[in-house]
Amino acid sequence: MDKTLIERINELARRQKAQGLNEDELLEQAALRAEYIREIRAGIEAQLEMVYIENEEGEYEKLQKKE
Repeated sequence: MDKTLIERINELARRQKAQGLNEDELLEQAALRAEYIREIRAGIEAQLEMVYIENEEGEYEKLQKKE
């Protein structure tokens, strides 16, 4: 995850609390937050792809995605 992304999100959040944001900054903030969430989800999905569950017979099988 890009550190500058988080820094910019935090900077906009501080500015929003202090003085408010203009329309362009609100759009930027929404886009940055969406990108942050995409990166978090991708990281979690990558971790879950590597998870194996031991079944009742003692064999390991890959974690299945719920539909």
